[in-house]
Amino acid sequence: MNAHGPSCLPGPITRDPEWWSVPAGNDSVLRLDDAPIRRPLVERVRHEIAEGTYDTPEKFEAALERLLRRLEGA
Repeated sequence: MNAHGPSCLPGPITRDPEWWSVPAGNDSVLRLDDAPIRRPLVERVRHEIAEGTYDTPEKFEAALERLLRRLEGA
């Protein structure tokens, strides 16, 4: 028998951050911890994912190369 702890990890999302209750406006940039969210980019990527054109063989190959470099460096 296993005794499991809480299923929620502590962190900024589990607390009551101020930005959580701020309604999103028509601004093109919403700041979250001083990191801008570029809405046009997010919308473009979501559209590409929905169309099935976001993942390309070139992107997959680049990701594999980065993974290989990390594994070789570890």
